[in-house]
Amino acid sequence: MIVRPSYVLGGRAMEIVYDDAGLRDYMRRALQASPEHPVLIDEYLEDAVEVDVDALSDGTDTVIAGIMEHIEEAGIHSGDSACTLPPRTLSDAVLAEIKSQTKALAAELGVQGLMNAQYAVKNDTVYILEVNPRASRTIPFVSKVTGIPFVKLATKALLGHKLSELGLTGEVSIPHVAVKEAVFPFNKFPGVDVILGPEMKSTGEVMGIDEDFGLAYAKAQAASYNRIPLSGTVFISVKDKDKEKAAHIAARLLRQGFKITATKGTAKYFKERGLSAEEINKVAEGRPHVVDAIKNRKMDFVINTVTGAQAQKDSFSIRGTALQYRVSFTTTMAGAEAMVTAVEMLAKKQMLIKPIQEYHSL
Repeated sequence: MIVRPSYVLGGRAMEIVYDDAGLRDYMRRALQASPEHPVLIDEYLEDAVEVDVDALSDGTDTVIAGIMEHIEEAGIHSGDSACTLPPRTLSDAVLAEIKSQTKALAAELGVQGLMNAQYAVKNDTVYILEVNPRASRTIPFVSKVTGIPFVKLATKALLGHKLSELGLTGEVSIPHVAVKEAVFPFNKFPGVDVILGPEMKSTGEVMGIDEDFGLAYAKAQAASYNRIPLSGTVFISVKDKDKEKAAHIAARLLRQGFKITATKGTAKYFKERGLSAEEINKVAEGRPHVVDAIKNRKMDFVINTVTGAQAQKDSFSIRGTALQYRVSFTTTMAGAEAMVTAVEMLAKKQMLIKPIQEYHSL
């Protein structure tokens, strides 16, 4: 079957589908749930980096408050994705284009006060997703990271003050890194799938701040009760298109002394590339299987990505058991890469805690 470009569908519930079968299945369920309502179909960019930008304008001049790079790829709801400030992987040319577009949008819309814009970046091309001439949920995060009370300044701008009068004439350069992570209520709702998608599932957020991304990410994970292990066994089961990235992650984990356990297809892919991996059964393949291993405390971290409704159903018990037994997990390759980066940095540096005011005084 030819896999067509992915689509985000919006009716009563949004869902990502990858092929004709998935589209037919979604339409059947959507019509049963609300036959009188239309279904919106949007094509989205796969493997794109999503970017949130907060800006402040006085009606004439616009200052970029913060550019936040999402850790999870585009297609994950922005409220469920972790993000880092300043951006981590975007080139100077891409950042310059994002700033230029943001200021042009603010001018064209006649924004006075705060504005939030969301972009997707793929192959160094910047795509505008949406623009909101208002404050976003990210502005408290940006204010805490930079030490600038943007809401207070926005209020004064709305009352007619110019940004130059308020002492805000340009972007704030920060010597540290902050990571915002979403907090999910999955432990309060047994039976809910933890896999992330275009529908927002989080109910809160936390922040980690440090000298570099790895330590800031580790702090954010600790605050959201998603513990990052420094040793032990990592279970990996990923969809075919993620296997190459998973192999790079497995190699980095092996260098840190971890053991890798994987389902047969993933393990075979690893072994063909000279990586050590122990095979374990999927639940449908019989016992002993991966769910047994999680229950027996033999897994310290779970990396699981899926594509298609059937694969998601087949692996539901893995994610549910990991949640029940408090085994940390990720359902995106971007999250897995961030986790490994944190592990590598924690092996080099000690995590230190200090008041946020000390970061602003540097």
